[in-house]
Amino acid sequence: MTQRLVLASSSPYRKALLERLGLPFDCASPDIDETPLPGERPDILATRLACTKAAALADRYPDAWIIGSDQVAALPDGTLLGKPGSHERARAQLAASQGGQVTFHTGLCLLEARPDGRRLTHCEPFTAHFRTLTDQEIDRYLRREQPYDCAGSFKMEGLGIALFERLEGRDPNSLIGLPVIALIDMLRQWDCNPLD
Repeated sequence: MTQRLVLASSSPYRKALLERLGLPFDCASPDIDETPLPGERPDILATRLACTKAAALADRYPDAWIIGSDQVAALPDGTLLGKPGSHERARAQLAASQGGQVTFHTGLCLLEARPDGRRLTHCEPFTAHFRTLTDQEIDRYLRREQPYDCAGSFKMEGLGIALFERLEGRDPNSLIGLPVIALIDMLRQWDCNPLD
């Protein structure tokens, strides 16, 4: 493949997922405002942020295809669950999630950086159905894995899998932060096939 790919992210989780495709790419961290707009739906927010991340790097990488992705987790009542940043906030998030469900909306944007370039967008929903958990189980999990930089306060690729009764969706990679199946669909639309 001769087309330059850039992942608009500093996330080691997204980088590891993209590495699975075996395509060469660069990573760069976009600096954007991730504040939700008043009344903005989680899926719209995730897609907007993914596009904003990709666009933020267009001037720096004018010859590249830029991949932007962002994830927004929401309880059924619409409450957003961001990256907790602390043990106390992570405990509160998991307490609110236990025995119920959280839908993760992972926005994806593939942007051709040139001024008249193409753009594809997608939002991948994925629902995690949580077990009923005790306060002790939540604390033990958080102390073992410390998922304070993860939306929803868990790492699905680690011990976080023990928090769930079941998972529902097309692509479990989207729970980690990059909907790889949808990304492959997009790349193939632009004649870039990881299997070539």
